[in-house]
Amino acid sequence: MNRSIFQQVADFYKHHRRFFILGAIFIASSALIYFVHYRTFHDAHHIFIYMIGDLAFLPLEVFLVVIVIESILSRREKQTRIEKLNMVVGTFFSEVGNHLLVDLLGFCKNSKEICRYLNVTQDWTASDFKRAKDCVYAMTPTIDYLNMDLGKLKSFLIRKRDFLLRLLDNPNILEHERFTSLLWAVFHLDEELEARKSLKDLPESDLEHLANDIHRVYGQIAAQWLAYLEHLKSEYPFLYSLILRTHPFQEQPSPVVT
Repeated sequence: MNRSIFQQVADFYKHHRRFFILGAIFIASSALIYFVHYRTFHDAHHIFIYMIGDLAFLPLEVFLVVIVIESILSRREKQTRIEKLNMVVGTFFSEVGNHLLVDLLGFCKNSKEICRYLNVTQDWTASDFKRAKDCVYAMTPTIDYLNMDLGKLKSFLIRKRDFLLRLLDNPNILEHERFTSLLWAVFHLDEELEARKSLKDLPESDLEHLANDIHRVYGQIAAQWLAYLEHLKSEYPFLYSLILRTHPFQEQPSPVVT
C-alpha cells in the first residue's frame, strides 16, 4: 500500500517535474531578494509588513485574474469556436445536406408528415424549434425501400466524398458530437453503397438494411438542419430568409421574393 502511494507520488513528480523546478526557482529567487533587502537595510519589520500585505491581496488577485478575466476570455473563445463551427455546418448543408434533405425525402412514404414537422416559417420561435427537434428525434421515417434510387444517391455521395473528408480535418467539429455523428452516418451510408458492385436486384433484406442506414442519416440531418436554422434566425436573418424561401418542406419553394 505504502509502496503504491510512493509510486503515485513519484509518477506525479515525473509528469510535473518542470512545474516543480520552476516553482523552486521562483521561491529561491524571492527568498534571495528578501535576503538582499534584509542585509542592505536590516529591517525585518518592513519586509514582513509588505509580505503580509501582498499575501492579503493574493486571493483577490487570483479571483480577478483566474476567475473573472479567464471566464471572459473563455466565453469569447467559445463564441468564436461556435461561430467557426456554424460556418462549417453551413458549408456542409450548401454542398451536401440540402441535397440529401430533398433526395432522401423522396424515399419516405410519410413525407407529408415530415414536411409538417419541418416546414419552418418566419414566425417560428425558440419553442417552435424545440418542438420540431423533439418531433424529429421521435419520428420514424418510413422508407420506401422498393422504390429507392440508390444509384443516384451513390453517385452523389461519391462526388462529395473528398469534401466530406476535408470536413473531418477541421478540428472545430470535434466539439460538436451530433454533427460528427451525422458525418459518420453519411460516411457509413456511402461505404454501404460503394461496397455493392451493383445496386440492382438486391434482396429485400438488403434493401431493408440500406433503408435503416438512410433512416439514420435523415433523422440526424433533419435535427442538425433545425439547429442550424435556429442559429441563422438569431445571427444571420438574411441567410435565414433565403432558406425560408427555398427549403423543400413547403408546397412551392422558390428563391423569388413575393
